[in-house]
Amino acid sequence: MQLFLTQLVSRLDVDSGKTRVGLVTFAAKVGDVFNLTDHSSIEKLQSAIWSLGHTGGSTTNTAAALDYVRTRMLTEEAGDRDNVHNIVVVVTDGRSNNFNATVVSRPIEFIVPFIYSTAVHLPGFHDLTLC
Repeated sequence: MQLFLTQLVSRLDVDSGKTRVGLVTFAAKVGDVFNLTDHSSIEKLQSAIWSLGHTGGSTTNTAAALDYVRTRMLTEEAGDRDNVHNIVVVVTDGRSNNFNATVVSRPIEFIVPFIYSTAVHLPGFHDLTLC
């Protein structure tokens, strides 16, 4: 997972300040977090990704993660900018433990789901890969 994320962010224009990246890990609850202004270079961002621990658990609480992103991360205090579109990429190992709550928590401008495990698929979404 860390290799995938470091490759993903290496394609973003972080060093110029035009792109900001935040990250939330989740399982039963929200785990490690870094906000949109915490890392202003690709090198620091990749280092932070490599330092993440594994968020294990027996449940996938996608709703809690999306709620956290919407209410705490996509805020001016956490580095959100009004004049910039927000793209949320959800990297998950499977189906949310509460699909209805996950759908309700989705009023975020643009969500790109990515299923890290090819054996599990969310209905209505396609797996995404790096080009």
